[in-house]
Amino acid sequence: MIAGTGILLALGLFLYASSWHPRDRGYPIQGIDVSHHQGAIDWKRIKRQGVDFAYIKATEGADHRDRLFAANLKASAAAGIPRGAYHFFTLCRSGAEQAANFIAAVPRNRRLLPPVVDLEFGGNCAARPGRDALLKELNAFLARVEAHAGRHAILYLTREFEAAYAVSAAIDRPLWLRSLVTAPAYGARPWTLWQASNFRRLRGISGRVDWNVVAADCDFLARREACSGPRDRRRSPA
Repeated sequence: MIAGTGILLALGLFLYASSWHPRDRGYPIQGIDVSHHQGAIDWKRIKRQGVDFAYIKATEGADHRDRLFAANLKASAAAGIPRGAYHFFTLCRSGAEQAANFIAAVPRNRRLLPPVVDLEFGGNCAARPGRDALLKELNAFLARVEAHAGRHAILYLTREFEAAYAVSAAIDRPLWLRSLVTAPAYGARPWTLWQASNFRRLRGISGRVDWNVVAADCDFLARREACSGPRDRRRSPA
């Protein structure tokens, strides 16, 4: 009896976690970020489940390209989902080399959402450069990628990476912060994007997927620009 109750409780928690997301009323714009780890995606099907936008992994480091990036970019466009590309920044290659990789993979297209640079220790190389060295390479990356995209990039920062390098205090860019379930409480300014879950499950995607929301006072999709703080969180004219 006790074992059966434990199994039912675990199943209930799993089902709750796999469907939980911040309320639409508080955060009307919600979406996902994906890579080849999600496999083939039925983009039209997931759009019907409240996916308002998607960020798709394009590149990593100086020489890796996500094998499903081009297919995901094309299929999400066909489904009418606003989408953008992100780059996983490695700590053991130069910013210029990594920017060249991203630029070669991602088309110059003003309809895309702002580019994102993913800054985290998980899955990164063992190198741990000093703060000045890291900021130098990151600025080199941003200068090239932003010139290509024609807009500011977004910084995706985990709490651990931000604690180690205080990137948001040194580089004034919109923030995408990760904090499961509760809203992020770190970073040098208000966040534009919040990664709220890494356990969402949707029909049309095999396995779990990251779920994100946009700050309620930022009309992100209409602007095609991220909001850096309250002063920039104005709505576009109708």
